[in-house]
Amino acid sequence: MVAYGAEQRVRNPALRADWLNQTFVHWPFRPAHVQALVPEGLIVEEYEGAAWVGLTPFVMANVRPPGIPAAVSLPAFAETNLRTYVRRPDGLDGLWFLSIEVACPLMVGARAVGAPYSPGRLSVSRSGDVISYVGSRWSGTPSYRVVVRPGEPITPTDRDVWLTSRWRAYTRRFGTIWETPVEHEPWPLSDATVDVLEETLTTAAGLPPPLTEPVVHFSQGVRHVRLGASRLCARLP
Repeated sequence: MVAYGAEQRVRNPALRADWLNQTFVHWPFRPAHVQALVPEGLIVEEYEGAAWVGLTPFVMANVRPPGIPAAVSLPAFAETNLRTYVRRPDGLDGLWFLSIEVACPLMVGARAVGAPYSPGRLSVSRSGDVISYVGSRWSGTPSYRVVVRPGEPITPTDRDVWLTSRWRAYTRRFGTIWETPVEHEPWPLSDATVDVLEETLTTAAGLPPPLTEPVVHFSQGVRHVRLGASRLCARLP
């Protein structure tokens, strides 16, 4: 079972940040459709017989390298991930990003470690009890608009934890798989109601229509996120 809390300490982070006002929109797909989008060497994980893909818009704040105080960090910016859940042959689970949209051009430098960043126009805004996420790449497509109403805090079920908690991300570069560890507090989760959900990120990634309507959560976020340096995982055949 996926761990609710961090599986490892990241004692020497390469980057620190806060991840705030995050919505999790998850759809189930047939596993074969998602496996086709994942590199050889990683296996798509299943829950209740389906592979799950998450659209996760949020705010990146206090982004800085180690040793730099939060007071001189990058200005906060919006980011949106399209991700799925995978494991190595030895069983270690993690995230595989199908796309990463970001409003901070400096973050596009992370392509050097294989992360699929694309710069664009993104925003996160709040009006009363409604949070709106809007974004597109500079070309205008793909794009998304998500409007949610966060509900009451919940005690996470096994499925809630499985959909939201991962402690490493995998990337591919130079024909190899790399692992980036992450450490932060467990996600504080709430239910959420979707008022608007319009997106073309899933079709742009090569996915068919999902099997059902999405499962949606909201989190006020986690602070003091510690991202470790990427390390070589395994050479692909």
